[in-house]
Amino acid sequence: MATIGTKFIARAFVDADGMLVEAEEPLASLQTECGGKIGGPVAIPELRALVDKAQRFGLRLARQFRAIDGRDRITAWIEIEPQSGSDGSAQGSELGLVSWHAEELPPEDELEAARRRAELSRNLSDLTARLDPSQRVLSVAVEAPDLTRLQIAMEGGIGRPWTDFVTFPGNLHQQPLHWRLLDGAECLIEGSKRRWTAHLEPLGQPEPGSAGFVLHLLADRPLGAGALDEPSEPGSEPPSLGRDLSPVLRQPINRIIANAETIRTKLAGPLGEEYSNYAADIAAAGQHLLALIDDLSDLEIVESDDFVTAPDRIDLGNVARQACGILGVRAREKGIELSAPPNGESQLAIAEFRRVLQVLINLINNAIRYSPEGSQVWVRLDRIGQRAMVTVADQGHGIDEDQQAKIFEKFERLGRSGDGGSGLGLYISRRIARAMDGDLTVESARGQGARFTLSVPAAEDLRSEPRDGPNLGK
Repeated sequence: MATIGTKFIARAFVDADGMLVEAEEPLASLQTECGGKIGGPVAIPELRALVDKAQRFGLRLARQFRAIDGRDRITAWIEIEPQSGSDGSAQGSELGLVSWHAEELPPEDELEAARRRAELSRNLSDLTARLDPSQRVLSVAVEAPDLTRLQIAMEGGIGRPWTDFVTFPGNLHQQPLHWRLLDGAECLIEGSKRRWTAHLEPLGQPEPGSAGFVLHLLADRPLGAGALDEPSEPGSEPPSLGRDLSPVLRQPINRIIANAETIRTKLAGPLGEEYSNYAADIAAAGQHLLALIDDLSDLEIVESDDFVTAPDRIDLGNVARQACGILGVRAREKGIELSAPPNGESQLAIAEFRRVLQVLINLINNAIRYSPEGSQVWVRLDRIGQRAMVTVADQGHGIDEDQQAKIFEKFERLGRSGDGGSGLGLYISRRIARAMDGDLTVESARGQGARFTLSVPAAEDLRSEPRDGPNLGK
């Protein structure tokens, strides 16, 4: 098979079904390191792609391929010659290894590895709780209906150790244990038939946990039909996307994202770069699907007749700075400068903290998405009379005057069909603003960016009676 004068380091044979039936070293060892075996499918991703191409088209190929064997990054040159029988049928391919170069992989950064593990936990988590340095509960958020009892208990027991609310099989030691012993521990939860694993993400430097922890609870399986102890009575209420379907849909999608991220970051073993990129596409599609589920769930909530918000006394400056902090990494990745209100700048208002944060995250996210690289997005506070305001401005392409009213309509994206959005964000944000006795408006001109302003009652405008529902007729 060889070109005249070619000296092969090793030879191998792949049959017509793509099975590596024979291989000399070092190809045999690389096949094993990549998760395969002699007699099984070619497990070296780039080599398999070359063999498939050669056999599909009957071409003799001489190409470079790359691989990772767990310790070294391999760069090799291979010659592939398809074989055919007397009747012209494919008989497989002979492989000849011409060159082989192994370069030691740099040691993995521990902080980066820890960050990736934390990302996977966040994607899979059905319960997330913020803990203080002594592992006492500060806040809790739940996304699975079989954790409702736990959520109620933890919210009623703020300040108690989180370990008071779960059971550790066979664990009779005094709680709480050191966080490193609890990280990865299995536990049982009243009201859930699933088994759970706890993961603790330490906060603070230089001593991990000095600023507290984030607790993630991960289930051993997605929520299924028999996961709840108390099934709903037939004919009671129709299924609700926000209440019933959203948690169930999020379970498998979160697992798809987490598994795709495991593949993308090569935590499960060596992998060709093109396959890592495929996994990144899968993860991105999963994130888009989750965002769509969230938007549809929010849509159901804000359009319900009994939707109201809590009239809290809040500081718009603090909410704006938190929103900018959440999206700071995304802005830097796109080369955009995100300017938050300066520390100390304050604007008191009457609105629901959680809903204002939701609106601002949507506005800032949109500004980052539609702004060119190297531009600036800034968030500023203001007040006119009894209205407290926060404005998000960008240096994007702007919005024509005749489109500014349409942009708040349901499913409206003004022709931006490939941007990954659902067309619901601004519609939902305006509904929320008006439910808080406020409004959401836009000022823009083509080529001059856009300014979205959320206005709510100023703090001095605190009502004496609770609102009885949203005022959507403004």
